[in-house]
Amino acid sequence: MTAEDIKTQDAGSADTAKLVIGIVLLAAGVAGYYVLDGQNVWLRWACVVAGLVLGAVVVGFSAYGANFRRFMAAAQIELRKIVWPTREDTGRTTLAVFVFIAIASVFFWLLDLALASATKFLTGTGS
Repeated sequence: MTAEDIKTQDAGSADTAKLVIGIVLLAAGVAGYYVLDGQNVWLRWACVVAGLVLGAVVVGFSAYGANFRRFMAAAQIELRKIVWPTREDTGRTTLAVFVFIAIASVFFWLLDLALASATKFLTGTGS
């Protein structure tokens, strides 16, 4: 299955309504956290989690949810195609990066010395 094989569903007005309801449920959960200010902390957080879960369930049954599930399936397929480097390749690459950093550091240090000397010579100031 490739990315071209995955067709996205067009969202209609019912799907847009489901999205809005999901967002309202999430906002209601967050609002409940503040409304229940004097209650136990676990109850306040349960309200937030309930709003998040209910909102996700409502959106999950819309075209947006179906498209997201198809996207995640395609991402898992693509993730299986990744060829990770071996330990030796990682070590060689890391060594090359450190060598380059050392060379660049010396180069910029020498450049800084040369520019400082040129500035001191041209302006006649400095220590």
